[in-house]
Amino acid sequence: MADGMHVVMLPWLAFGHMIPFLHLSIALAKSGIRISFLTPPRNIQRLPKIPQHLTALINLVELPLAKVDGLPEGAEATVDILQGSDEYLKKAYDLSYPTFKQFITKESPDWIVHDLFPSWVSNVASEFNIPRVFFSILSASMVAFLGPAGEVLRKIWPSPESLESPPEWFSFESSVAFPPHETAGFYRRFFTPDASGFSSLDRLVIALQGCSAIAIRSCNEFQGEYLSLLKKFHQRPVIPIGLLPPTPPEKRETTDPKWANTLKWLDEQPNRSVVFVCFGSECKLSRDQVFEIAHGLQLSNLPFLWALRTPIWATNDIDTLPSGFKSQIGNRGVIHMGWAPQLEILAHPSIGGSLFHSGWASIIETIHYGHVLIVLPLANVQSLDARMLVDKGLAIKVEINKDGSFHRDAVARSLRLAMIEEEGESFRIKSMEMKAIFSDQTLHENYVSEFINFLKSSSKALS
Repeated sequence: MADGMHVVMLPWLAFGHMIPFLHLSIALAKSGIRISFLTPPRNIQRLPKIPQHLTALINLVELPLAKVDGLPEGAEATVDILQGSDEYLKKAYDLSYPTFKQFITKESPDWIVHDLFPSWVSNVASEFNIPRVFFSILSASMVAFLGPAGEVLRKIWPSPESLESPPEWFSFESSVAFPPHETAGFYRRFFTPDASGFSSLDRLVIALQGCSAIAIRSCNEFQGEYLSLLKKFHQRPVIPIGLLPPTPPEKRETTDPKWANTLKWLDEQPNRSVVFVCFGSECKLSRDQVFEIAHGLQLSNLPFLWALRTPIWATNDIDTLPSGFKSQIGNRGVIHMGWAPQLEILAHPSIGGSLFHSGWASIIETIHYGHVLIVLPLANVQSLDARMLVDKGLAIKVEINKDGSFHRDAVARSLRLAMIEEEGESFRIKSMEMKAIFSDQTLHENYVSEFINFLKSSSKALS
């Protein structure tokens, strides 16, 4: 047990952030640490269920959002808004400061573990003398790419073009950098204040100033070179907490006939023959992107399962796909419209590869099951992780044009190389080799134990 320790978790309002924070909460609760997990009420309803034996230790606390102009009614997470309009969500989140302060005044926790965007947490922590940990859900390679924190970043990265090359502090071979078509957008988002009045750089500087440690969802066995760099950059402990690998899903009965039919189709496919295609809830695909992916899948002649949400530009499910697409692929592929149980799909023996956006959480889940990776980065910092995977011989990257578009032929070529062609065998072997690390529960539990030891020993030293 952890001597009644109480830790407050404060993630950013994106499910790609909230889920890792929840996984860390569950890992800490297993050691007897009491958790208060703060997020708006609708998000609480949409989070995965907490294991029954830990519900007494994990308290999901409602942190209501204020209404602000530009934020749709009822929006509480990035999945609820248009891509690129999260500045209004940040503005609403900033207005949660008084409610958060009131909660901290009442509870007086031992630690606050927080994300990048709630910059106001530092003022509350300082006022009540509560130590805090900045938890980055991004990969170590992405965080290391940025370099030393602070205003010095404006000098290190003087222009969008400067982001196109790996930084000079990478003393090892690495191609991690932004492609030219992404640099202007990232540069603007990172360095320029938005509707909230802050830039991402402002929030990063505030998050790091005064924190007792930086926790990173990574491990030395996979990103040791990047973690070593981070430890040199920051004058405080940088603690890898492991990959927080997914718990294998239980086989469950389903009352949804659509998913039952999909599962039946999967059961009929040969082992490791199917490509799983999924771009997550945060990635809003355009019509051209959906159509090129669809035609690429058709040209590949491979069996596939595509989990696809109806885009905002489509009037219905039929309008989402190219005319005649379903009849042309016949029984070779399944398009599962709407939510799909990603972990249950990845765990299915018929899945052999995954075409996805190369988000860090999906990378972890995919390699956990030893599937070959076909990456098509489309937004945010996904290109950096895609290049890191290519460097490590772990992924085949779909060729992207200079303007950021891609062609169906490139999709089909990458899929066939990954799944069946002899030249892709090294990628299939490498994925299975890395599965041993990514699925090693004991290894990653030991990382969490080291983090818990830090919280306990530092808490005593600070008290």
